[in-house]
Amino acid sequence: MTDIANPPAASVDETPFRRFVADFCESRVAIAGLVGFIAVLLVAVFAPLISPTDPYDLMQVDVLDSRQPPGAKRYTDGMVYWLGTDGQGRDMLSGIFYGLRTSLFVGAMSGFAAMLIGMTVGLLAAYFGGRTDTVIMRLVDLQLSFPTVLVALMLLAALGQGVGKIIIALIVVQWAYYARTIRGTALVERRKEYMEAARGLALGHPSLLFRHLLPNCLPPLIVVGTVQVAHAIALEATLSFLGLGLPPTEPSLGLLIANGFDYLLSGRYWISFYPGVALLITIVCINLVGDQVRDVLNPRLRR
Repeated sequence: MTDIANPPAASVDETPFRRFVADFCESRVAIAGLVGFIAVLLVAVFAPLISPTDPYDLMQVDVLDSRQPPGAKRYTDGMVYWLGTDGQGRDMLSGIFYGLRTSLFVGAMSGFAAMLIGMTVGLLAAYFGGRTDTVIMRLVDLQLSFPTVLVALMLLAALGQGVGKIIIALIVVQWAYYARTIRGTALVERRKEYMEAARGLALGHPSLLFRHLLPNCLPPLIVVGTVQVAHAIALEATLSFLGLGLPPTEPSLGLLIANGFDYLLSGRYWISFYPGVALLITIVCINLVGDQVRDVLNPRLRR
């Protein structure tokens, strides 16, 4: 019998983290997406170690091996090109590994920086209200009124090509989504009792904003962050495909797809097809994880 004077301690399984993991694992599709994303991440991180060749090292590329079909062997030593080669003789499998590395880096860096900027701006707008809120939200509305691709194209046309420059362009076109999301949540949270109690203790604005208000606004921000990272990866591939993203000397899935565009009608489908499949798998896996995270953090959306 249970001792009434000494009730049992709370089960470790009831901790928020374990409860989140248990709810997340209810969806097999989400688990498959998480496993796929982890696999893509590991491939990107260890690309220099697992790639058969360095596709951007001129000493390892031979023009005589250009446009070889999947399963062909290298002219010099007989190495197998499992996914074929592109028009410059670069191994497609190695190019995809390196391209994933660049795409994930650009998506993660631009998404994180945009989240910090949008989070700060949205919190300030909701907390202070009045003219501050009006001015900030009019800027957000102006930003969101323009097509994302158009704004990114204009910025890259002015800045030029490069990894750092495309990250800046993606930050500019993404921060408004985070700002609007966290402002809507913060407007609700700032009227709750715990915020009134914190104000009654005469705490400073930084403490009220970042110690009390921000932690309760993070769940929707995390959901938006996962979706925006996938959107940033797709946008980087689009800009690189159009020739305004990364230079030809940088590995990118968008550039790999663009390199094979001129060869599609001649039957050399593999130059664009396999990088496109890798891009599709990456974006789908991130979106599957983001959808399940949204359902877990918002029980009303749970299926």
